[in-house]
Amino acid sequence: MKVSKFGGSSVATADQIKKVLNIVNSDNERRIVIVSAPGKRHDTDTKTTDLLIRLYEKVINQLDYTHKKEEILERFNDIIKGLNLKTNILEEIDRTLEQLIQELKNEPQRLLDALKSSGENFNAQIIAAYNTEQGVPTEYLSPKDAGIIVTDEPGNAQILEESYEKIHELNQRKHKIIIPGFFGYSKKGNIVTFPRGGSDITGAIIARGIKATLYENFTDVSGIYRANPNVIHQPEIISEITYREMRELSYAGFGVFHDEALQPLYRYRIPVVIKNTNRPEDPGTYIVHDREFNRKKVVSGISCDKGFTSINIKKYLMNRQVGFTVKILNILANNHISFDHMPSGIDNISIIMRTTQIRGKEQKILEAIRRECDIDELNIEQDLAILMVVGEGMSATVGTANKITTALSDANINLKMINQGSSEISMMFGISNQDAELAVKACYEKCYS
Repeated sequence: MKVSKFGGSSVATADQIKKVLNIVNSDNERRIVIVSAPGKRHDTDTKTTDLLIRLYEKVINQLDYTHKKEEILERFNDIIKGLNLKTNILEEIDRTLEQLIQELKNEPQRLLDALKSSGENFNAQIIAAYNTEQGVPTEYLSPKDAGIIVTDEPGNAQILEESYEKIHELNQRKHKIIIPGFFGYSKKGNIVTFPRGGSDITGAIIARGIKATLYENFTDVSGIYRANPNVIHQPEIISEITYREMRELSYAGFGVFHDEALQPLYRYRIPVVIKNTNRPEDPGTYIVHDREFNRKKVVSGISCDKGFTSINIKKYLMNRQVGFTVKILNILANNHISFDHMPSGIDNISIIMRTTQIRGKEQKILEAIRRECDIDELNIEQDLAILMVVGEGMSATVGTANKITTALSDANINLKMINQGSSEISMMFGISNQDAELAVKACYEKCYS
């Protein structure tokens, strides 16, 4: 059995939904479908989830929200009319929104989760009803009925391990099933949304629960590119990539498939394929546990993300001082800051984190390090970008690092730091934000031309 997830652009209009169901109904193995909220219909459009957040803001600020609610209803009505649905589902959507607002208006975080999740929930109901009217018996299942029971922190749902036993029972159902993505239910009965990439996470949880043969993730591109298509003109599509490679590339800005969604699949080695709803015949990109690497194209992908900060510390004989690094990490932990990289030498260490982690806390952190660590030199560097060069075969291929550093040197890009993790499938380069796009272009040309 396959689990198929369709993103917001794939289910944004009635015509797109018809495409989705043609894909679903063409393969008997596509029995469980996860859907997102309607996305943008055009470049200047607003995602349904964003409309729901604006509705929440009106309610929470005790403003008249009637117009905003009508805008959301109109969005769903366009889809219902386009599908020529004969049910009175729009009235149910209106009642549900009003009920959530009245019940949760004094619990802001709960209200936000409940409203944000409504886009997926209503869309799943519409799609299931339409497919049934077209003669394909299709069942809408809420995440609660599907067995998706999660932790209770608003906006940060984590699946409970015990859920998988209930999810496995979905194998016994005979009809096609539509499940809304992005949220689950806590044991207390609260609606709780997953963090970013929530619908991808739902699909991965269901795929693991039923032990699917394949998790299909349909979007608006025909796979994962070797580099950002907004930077590189018509980059190659990767045919096959490992979970580990995808994790490294997602970290540095590859947004097609969220890295957190790989976690439920990794242990059970369930493959993922990224496919295009508008071109379902394209082979797409497979994300697998292991693969053979191509020695001619050992670098799978190149990504670069901006917005990092580095704390740089020097201490003579640092390597002989027991517990030095622990003191620094405790300072970060006490200020709720996580770090991303920690390249070091015998007398120096740099701690790299996303700027959003430390913003507003810079002076407090520096003062604490000076006070508790008896350092020689200390400075903080802002406006860093992290360039990731990723490939499973890099550790067994001579000259890869030289190729990348030569490309960066030829492009007159200054390297602020280099780090290669113990996995030996990636190399990280710290550069200035202003050099980010140029670095990707230089490395792509060197690796694939």
